Amino acid sequence: MGTDVIHDVIGIGFGPSNLALSIAVEEHNTGLPADRRLNALFLERQPRFGWHRGMLIDDATMQVSFLKDLVTLRNPTSDYSFLCFLRERGRLIDFLNQKTLFPLRMEFHEYFEWAAARVSHLVSYGSEVVCVDPVRDEDGEVAFFDVTCRDTAGSGETVTRRTRNVSVATGLEPHVPPGLELAERVWHNSELIPRATRLGEAGEPVRRAVVLGAGQSAAEAVDYLHRTFPEAEVCSVFAKYGYTPADDSPFANRIFDPEAVDVYFSAPSEVKQSLIDYHRSTNYSVVDMELIEALYATAYREKVAGRERLRFLNVSRIRAVAPGADDGLEVAVEFLPTGERQVLAADVLVLATGYRPRDLASLLGEAAKLCLRDDGDEVRVGRDHRVETVPEVTAGLYLQGGTEHTHGLTSTLLSTVAVRAEEIHRSVLAGRPTA
Repeated sequence: MGTDVIHDVIGIGFGPSNLALSIAVEEHNTGLPADRRLNALFLERQPRFGWHRGMLIDDATMQVSFLKDLVTLRNPTSDYSFLCFLRERGRLIDFLNQKTLFPLRMEFHEYFEWAAARVSHLVSYGSEVVCVDPVRDEDGEVAFFDVTCRDTAGSGETVTRRTRNVSVATGLEPHVPPGLELAERVWHNSELIPRATRLGEAGEPVRRAVVLGAGQSAAEAVDYLHRTFPEAEVCSVFAKYGYTPADDSPFANRIFDPEAVDVYFSAPSEVKQSLIDYHRSTNYSVVDMELIEALYATAYREKVAGRERLRFLNVSRIRAVAPGADDGLEVAVEFLPTGERQVLAADVLVLATGYRPRDLASLLGEAAKLCLRDDGDEVRVGRDHRVETVPEVTAGLYLQGGTEHTHGLTSTLLSTVAVRAEEIHRSVLAGRPTA
């Protein structure tokens, strides 16, 4: 048991959300005497920092402005900003000369790694949280949680730490449609690059790859596979007639403003649903227009040349996947208007089918039973991202992500990550014992 020290906050997961919170804590602690500093620790099951590594395609760019980094919207003078990172790397002028707000995704990942390295003393990597238990005193009050994690680096030993607050930021998990299963030749797009790299290094031929999905990740996977395997046919399967352009117009983008979270949070449930429905095209199952046009141009060039490697099977669904010849697959695709089916002999099937929130109950265990739920069985969450709990709980449980039902479309995105870190930081400080 490692409960001799009581932490002010323990973060579960160390992606961009808890990284932003760790920086807010670090900047708060700077210059303060030891008794006024926040004692924070962040637990990450990966051996090092990593953010969507499987989709770090070399020419893929961010879909949010670099100014929506880990700190700028909270503290524009912070030296943890993307611009300070560029200055340290000697690329600030070069970046500015590009005249763009949208860095390469791999460069933004490098920025995250740079920031994570600066707060590494607050992080325990290779630590997988297995349970969160409420600590009850003799009166039944819960002022602390015991967070137990398992060492994933080799020993497998467990350690329990006590904290006044928990910040859950475990991200989303890949969604696999019903009836389909991941396998050696069936991947979720989150593993696209390492899987494709291993296939290429093994020298195994890829004659046909199939990609299921109509969003940005699906279109990027189609483009990547088409370029990576120059002899392969790449089939894009989706239920729409064509890719839908992402709405990144200035007025629509205001749905990601911090003020929009206030509006959404206070709105009636039917208005919340309307806002989600109206603005789905800013985030869900949409593709950047530039990529749509590039894919169309490629398909047209191939049609002119008489060798069509890029195929779009629109208004279609994958109905079955079975083992095929030479360790391949047989993918049954149905054309929805007529019900006609064709079976594609494929070497690879990529499921670009999105993500879903992780199950809170399985992660939090006993602590999850203390959370209040609304009429739709969703966890009730306050404006400060703190979960509403039964009255005897004074310890704080904060959610970073999985709160679209209360905080809107920004819940799982980077747009307000810096602002959310500040809101949680302030809430933790407000609830901290004064003595």
